[in-house]
Amino acid sequence: MDTALSRLYLLLKSSAVRGKFLALVAISAACCSPLLGQESFQTPEVRDKLYAELERENEALTRQFGLLKKVVRLVTPNVVHIEARKNTISSTTRRPLEEAGSGVVAQINDRFYVLTNRHVIKDASLTSIRIKMSDGRVINPSQVWSDRGTDIAVMSVPKTGLVPARIGNSSKLEIGDFVIAVGSPFGLSHSVTFGIISAKGRRDLKLGDDEVRFQDFMQTDAAINPGNSGGPLLNLKGQVVGLNTAIASNSGGNEGIGFTIPINMVMVVAKQLIERGVVVRAFLGVHLDSKFSATTAGELGLPRLMGAKVSAITPSSPAETAKLQIGDIILTFNSVRVDDDNHLVNLVSLTPVDREVPVVIWRGGRQQTIQVRVGTRSQFNK
Repeated sequence: MDTALSRLYLLLKSSAVRGKFLALVAISAACCSPLLGQESFQTPEVRDKLYAELERENEALTRQFGLLKKVVRLVTPNVVHIEARKNTISSTTRRPLEEAGSGVVAQINDRFYVLTNRHVIKDASLTSIRIKMSDGRVINPSQVWSDRGTDIAVMSVPKTGLVPARIGNSSKLEIGDFVIAVGSPFGLSHSVTFGIISAKGRRDLKLGDDEVRFQDFMQTDAAINPGNSGGPLLNLKGQVVGLNTAIASNSGGNEGIGFTIPINMVMVVAKQLIERGVVVRAFLGVHLDSKFSATTAGELGLPRLMGAKVSAITPSSPAETAKLQIGDIILTFNSVRVDDDNHLVNLVSLTPVDREVPVVIWRGGRQQTIQVRVGTRSQFNK
């Protein structure tokens, strides 16, 4: 089979991912192929036929991807633009720093709040935080809570005239899923970009002053720029699945690598901030072996590198009470597969205090399941 036709065949077979787009690209490439002959492409009949085909394909695409327009119309009232005048003085201008970002309206326990990033409103008083709604109204929050460890902030706002977003389930997202980012890049409010989930479980990012200890970012190629921070990432059902927070860029602008906090983590933190004023993190009481490798895993009988290896146990901790041992490999925690040390730290920290959870470990060449009742981190961090 000719190389050009082979490419066309393979592209059409891959239509499950970006089918309509790839099919159009393939058809265009085939039409320009020397196999068809340049002279046949000039006849009015052939050109009219191709225009008719393009018209039909365009109508099909318009019907299918009209979905994006519906999502945008639905979520626009949920998204806000945030301006914060901070108490910190700029070292260059000698004036108070100003930060611009985005946020999303959420309903929690019958009250309305704006979810955003801590770094957007950090060091700003209530009266110096301006929240601009989609209808042009500007309001100030009545109360603000924030969590340094996750870079999440919650602002209490009046209920009148607000439309809350629908919250999705970020744990159901997979790499390759389509997503939409909405925010205010460079102050251009309610800008929309489109892409996919590029990766999950990014937990070693260097952000700002390295205060963000609890990381479990999703990566997306939907364009994220300065000003998008705090804005929502949405699935094609119009549900919020993440809170956009950072970009990886040498230029300071979008280069196709942006990061978002999974909405499941955001909601756990937000509810604790509202109910307690602070995030109370659970504690297991294990030290983990950072040198745990595929070689060691193989020597212990594991098929590959997986889980987190216990190197020490804190005395009187939940781990000691549950009889965890040095050398145990924690494979799952509360029915979630453990990817690495940082993942286990996140899973434990987001578990409700005093909850008993199942933990699957690898010990002596076989799996075992034990029950662990997690404690409060603050009790062991004195």
